[in-house]
Amino acid sequence: MKPIDRKTEIINVSAKLFKEKGYSAVTMRDIAQAMDIKAASLYNHIKSKQEILVLIIIEIAEEFTSVIDEILASDQTTIQKIERVIQLHIDITLRNSDALACLNNDWMHLTDDDLIYFIKMREDYEESFRKIIKSGIANGEIKNLNIEVIIFSTLSTLRTLYLWYGKKKTIKPEVLKANMIQVLLNGIV
Repeated sequence: MKPIDRKTEIINVSAKLFKEKGYSAVTMRDIAQAMDIKAASLYNHIKSKQEILVLIIIEIAEEFTSVIDEILASDQTTIQKIERVIQLHIDITLRNSDALACLNNDWMHLTDDDLIYFIKMREDYEESFRKIIKSGIANGEIKNLNIEVIIFSTLSTLRTLYLWYGKKKTIKPEVLKANMIQVLLNGIV
């Protein structure tokens, strides 16, 4: 396994601390202490705590955006597209739940252009998902229910998966994916 570079280590440690304490409560000194280095050493790799937050949140938001754009443009059925959206959320949760927690809980601490960019990506993501749902309703693949309720129910569940899965890691990833797809697409009845 390739060792991670110092900047990546700082980002990973910071994401964990932000998840545990919240962005506002974490200091650069806390990050340095968690890494067992001097706070001044952090500044050889990172300019500020704000830069760390941007690197964490924007990277994941860009991944969500690029993948949903691919999904939307694909020739797959609506059901297959929704399955891929569910898998995307699960994959990111399993790979980096700390960073996902930052994205969900700390995005409002972004500033200026980074905040505008994030909000635009989030709105575009939701609009892409809305288009998938509208298409599925229009072609009869999914029930004609209120689109906003479908979007809220699905995305709320997926966006907060990291809260629940962190406590239930005994569920195998492939079982989690299969069951989440089944429950979100078909319900429990």
